[in-house]
Amino acid sequence: MDPRAFGVRSASIVVACAAFASGCFNAPSPLAPGLRGTVGVPNRGVLTESAELPVRGPGFTRYRPQSSHYFGNPRLVHALESAAANVARLAPGGAPLSIGDLSAKTGGRIPGHDSHRSGRDVDLLFYVTTPAGASVPSPGFVRFEGDGLARVDDTKDFVRVDIDREWLLLRSLLTSPDIGVQFMFVCHELEALLIDHARSLGEPDALVWQAETVMLEPSDSLRHDDHVHLRIACAPDEAVTGCSGGGPRWQWLPPTAPVRQLEARDWEEIAKDDPFDVNQRLTSELTEAARGF
Repeated sequence: MDPRAFGVRSASIVVACAAFASGCFNAPSPLAPGLRGTVGVPNRGVLTESAELPVRGPGFTRYRPQSSHYFGNPRLVHALESAAANVARLAPGGAPLSIGDLSAKTGGRIPGHDSHRSGRDVDLLFYVTTPAGASVPSPGFVRFEGDGLARVDDTKDFVRVDIDREWLLLRSLLTSPDIGVQFMFVCHELEALLIDHARSLGEPDALVWQAETVMLEPSDSLRHDDHVHLRIACAPDEAVTGCSGGGPRWQWLPPTAPVRQLEARDWEEIAKDDPFDVNQRLTSELTEAARGF
């Protein structure tokens, strides 16, 4: 064998080994055993220890009952069940909340979504009424105008966003002890209707400001005039096990644990498993082997 060819091959092996040794830290693996739960960012992550949203429950139903994309962070699933039940209790007699996709059981990419990969995202269809005010089941992902009205293509009927029940839902989620809301993606016009309604009810200024802060019309995707996309923030303990990003760390969210200053013994422990030392030894061994050819 040509030593030069072996050298090229050796270099390739070293690069591959270096990549392997560094690990893929957006997914759990034997090289990163501490990663678990919701891992990575919402558009590049995975999920372990997920919980499945039931097909139906008090105050809610799944939009796609047979879909396998109804798994999420257990905190999120519990908060959705609690919020829907709360709306049904405070405004009885209305149609249930229709809940769209969460994530796959183990996270990762699912059709129709750029995010929803780490169990922290969910699509919530709007509560709706007839123009006369009677609560009716959601017709699905229909696009609402700035006045809150939408025309249903299949029936040519009109429906209106049930602003009162919709605010009850968002209020329950914003004040839930189980989650910290990071974003509620929704178009500007419907946000304005919801905020005006909250103010008319005399809701606390801090709560209204929090709602205004997290409600956002995305600039890099659809307007979200047919549903609310809810994303929850990482809990402090989840950040330690791989949960990352997805938006700002709002001041009302629990702070993440401060990282303590590394001490000399920490550096010594880290140096014991330094991947660069492993790669250097491997390079030396491969070089010695190449000399034998």
